[in-house]
Amino acid sequence: MERTDRQFFKHFDLWLFGATVLLSVIGILMIYSATACIDAQPLDWQSTAIKQLLYLTGGVASMFILTFVDYRLYAALRWPIWIVTVGLLGIVSAIGVITHGAQRWVDLPFFRFQPSELSKLLLVLVVAKFMSDHEEQMSQWRYLAASFAFVALPIALVYLQPDLGTSIILALTWGVMALAAGMRPRDVMIAAAVLLVAAYPIFTTLQPYQQERIQTFLNPEMDPLGSGYNVTQARIAIGSGGAQGLGFCSGTQSQLRFLRIRSTDFIFSVIGEELGFFGALFVMGLIAFILLRMIRVAGVARTTYGKLVVVGLVAVIFMQSFVNLGMNVGLMPVTGIPLPFVSAGGSSLITLLMGEGVVQSILIRHQRFDLTGASRRY
Repeated sequence: MERTDRQFFKHFDLWLFGATVLLSVIGILMIYSATACIDAQPLDWQSTAIKQLLYLTGGVASMFILTFVDYRLYAALRWPIWIVTVGLLGIVSAIGVITHGAQRWVDLPFFRFQPSELSKLLLVLVVAKFMSDHEEQMSQWRYLAASFAFVALPIALVYLQPDLGTSIILALTWGVMALAAGMRPRDVMIAAAVLLVAAYPIFTTLQPYQQERIQTFLNPEMDPLGSGYNVTQARIAIGSGGAQGLGFCSGTQSQLRFLRIRSTDFIFSVIGEELGFFGALFVMGLIAFILLRMIRVAGVARTTYGKLVVVGLVAVIFMQSFVNLGMNVGLMPVTGIPLPFVSAGGSSLITLLMGEGVVQSILIRHQRFDLTGASRRY
């Protein structure tokens, strides 16, 4: 290694790392509250909170490993990365575990792996390479279409699982990266118009439960005890928390199990109920702080590839946060999108921490060092 460890980590963003760990620890505490408090369950290796702690440990280790890896290596491996992404999604279609009518997971010896979560990171690495190679041509439709071709097949495979939420996140992430790479605002309007025209045909291909979720979003009172139940209870939980909350492990909606899917989709409702408005605001503030620190990295990245990778990862975290928070308060349809770093789930947490490792790799390589240890931008 051409730098000493001290020099290597001189530009490591401790604020970004600290905020991420703090947010993840809050998530673990709220997962414990949502899953174990009411029954006073002892913490063991099978408890959701302990599993999340192990995922956090593994994710942090993965983050530091990827921090040491030169991010430009992923650009050179774009085709193998793309093939692996498609292969993993294809394996899910062939042997994936079916849960609640969806085939999204593969059982591994230690945990249930969701390849669609990892595909968010891998596709950002692949698409960023094409866009950076054709930076001057990204305002042309031909190159926009070529860049979208990298995500088209993965989006189709994820959509067929079915996983509408993740497929939308992948498509929107591509869109944000295309804008950062030079897509013209006029082309954005054209693409939006095409999507608007295609909305109804796409709606007719959705699974019945997905159509029901969208209809419930448009009319929450349509089936308050059925499809609208989760959203109604989530809003009640958040409202009952008031300014300061009901206290840790003291929420009525969560502890008495009126609130369903409370450790994943609706973890923010548990936060709002037990930690109150100020606790929820603190969590949202941490997410915003993480995004701002990552945007800073995009600003100092020395290569277009690095900048686009960070932009893509910022888009993933922002849109997942926006959708999850929106569905908790009834402003977005329920799609099963986890709240980054907070919701229970190893695939999501580890992938996001791996993505942060790539961001840290980009940051610490935005300067080079001479033999005296002095640094300068290039």
